[in-house]
Amino acid sequence: MVRKVAKETLNALGSPEVELSLTLVNDREITKLNQQYLARNYPTDVLAFSMKEGEFGEVNPYLLGDVVISVETAKKQAEAKGHSLEEELSLLIIHGILHLLGYDHETRGSQARRMHKKEKELLSFIKNKILKSSCEY
Repeated sequence: MVRKVAKETLNALGSPEVELSLTLVNDREITKLNQQYLARNYPTDVLAFSMKEGEFGEVNPYLLGDVVISVETAKKQAEAKGHSLEEELSLLIIHGILHLLGYDHETRGSQARRMHKKEKELLSFIKNKILKSSCEY
């Protein structure tokens, strides 16, 4: 399911040829990454590391970057929101990919609204194309 969501999201965004790394971890592992790269000592749901930034930005235009998701945090968020883990993981995959493609919600205003709108559109698409069909027998 995870691979399919990532692939369909990239296709929908017009980037079917790019590669990305998608890693599912626990809260302990994502906390380590938060400490190492963002100086935060707590778990988060998703981290995105773009290959387009930093010293390796021009290495290969088809390498998008890395998305790391805490399944533990995703489970908690899914329960709190009253939806399935699959839906939450789909949202986090979409969120991470959008960050890799340059979308930003850290700033207020139009950029954040643009990212949230695109997340909603893509999640609706994924729910209809993948999640709905995986629940049917």
